[in-house]
Order: sequence, then structure tokens, then C-alpha cells
Amino acid sequence: MIDQPSVPVVMTLAGNDPTGGAGIQADIESIISMGCHPAPVITAITVQDTARVMGFAPLDAELIIHQARAVLEDMPVAAIKIGMLGSIEAVQAVHTLLSDYPDLPVVLDPVLASGSGTALADEEIIDGILTLLAPFTTLMTPNSLEARNLATGSDTLDACAMSLLDQGTEYVLITGTHEKTGRVHNTLYGNHRRLDTFTVDRLEGHFHGSGCTLSSAIAALLAQGTVPSAAVHEGLNYTWNTLRHAHRLGMGQMIPNRLFWAGENIEDDPNDQTRHAD
Repeated sequence: MIDQPSVPVVMTLAGNDPTGGAGIQADIESIISMGCHPAPVITAITVQDTARVMGFAPLDAELIIHQARAVLEDMPVAAIKIGMLGSIEAVQAVHTLLSDYPDLPVVLDPVLASGSGTALADEEIIDGILTLLAPFTTLMTPNSLEARNLATGSDTLDACAMSLLDQGTEYVLITGTHEKTGRVHNTLYGNHRRLDTFTVDRLEGHFHGSGCTLSSAIAALLAQGTVPSAAVHEGLNYTWNTLRHAHRLGMGQMIPNRLFWAGENIEDDPNDQTRHAD
């Protein structure tokens, strides 16, 4: 009998970003930072820089399944994070995997567009996310734009969250960086109600891969047995600090420094920047 590993394994299914700012590399760095071992499954190849996406090619659905099953049948995966899928066939493939492992915590980051606005999902993919993946999802982490696209017809973000909960996801975290507010309000929903709002200072600039960072960090915390509300709180605080220490490595958006904690003379913010709103 093989002993259980001392480091929890987190599987991430996401696209490859050659800048290293978003996608699978963002997931890997975030999962490692939370003290877990990443098991990356590539779902798509993208052509992009820090300013825009020029194109992408989704991987064959069968290849996605084969990648994931090779790991799931070998390692005791403790949580799954889902990012960009790129095709309805990939959505269906992930549905098959989740059906076989229904007890694993799942964090779903519904990547519908790039930070520059390039569409990465069509209506068929959106419908597949709602009908095939949401019922297996522990926590969905849309930003406010994604929430409105997923819950068309909802007139408020609260209504969007209720619609997503109705689709079967257990919790919904709607992040507020795209809203015109002085500070950023991130709201957690569950049990068909608003559970908590976490407020952070708004940082200057635009960032590439913040959603990947947040969702992967939360998945890693869930893999360690952290309750969802605490995982959201800790994940948000970690993400805020990766943005505070971000690098401008290209001519577009800044790239979060997800390994800020490893740098010399770099300390985490002395005060927890994730505030509960009044």
C-alpha cells in the first residue's frame, strides 16, 4: 500500500499562455505557493502576449481525458481547478471526468474572454459550463463581467449569483475588479444568499492572470481541507499580494508575482488586506 503523500495534489485543467502570466503556469505557481503539488492538464494552446490574444487551438477532447486519467489513476488528487477549456468537446470531456470523481472539490474559473476582451468561449461553451460543469462545482469564481454573461437576464450581481447557484454550484465568488468602485468588493454566495463580502484596496494598473491565480490558490486550500469561506479569504489576500508585487515584463498588462514570498527582503503585507465589508 502506498502511503498518502505529505503534499496534497491539485489537478488543474487550463490553457497554456506563452507569456507565463495566465493559464497553466499561473496555476502551477499559485498551487505551489499554497503548499500543494500541481498536476497540470493542458486543454488549449494560445498565441498571446501581455497585451492581447492572437489565437488559440483547443486540444482534442480525448487527449484531455487521457492526460487527466493518467494522473487520477496514479496519484491521490485532492482537488481540481478548471480554467480555459476552449471547445464544447473539452467541456464534455471534463464533465465525464467529474462524473467519475464526484467527491473531489472543484473550483471553476469560467474563462470566457482574455483580459483584453478576446472571446475564448462561445454560447455553446457557456451553456455547457452551466449544464454540465456547474452541478459538480464546489466554487465558481467569475468576475462581474463573466457573471453577467453566464446569467443573462439578471439585473444585479446578486441575481447573477442566485442564478449560478440554481445551476448547481455550491458557492459563487464574484470578484469586483471590473466594477467602478473606489475599493474592490468581492462577494461570496452560498445557500441561496450572500454570505460575505471581502473588500481590498484597488491597485493601479492592469494585471494578466489574476483570476487564474485566485482560483488556483483557493483550489489548493480546499485540497488541504480548508473550509470554503476561509479558503476564499486566504486566496484573495494571497492574490492581492501577488498583484502588489507584480512585474511589468512586457508592453501590456503586468504579470502577478506569485512567488513574491520567495524574494529577498519581500514580505507579505503586514496587514490582511482582505477586509470584510460593513
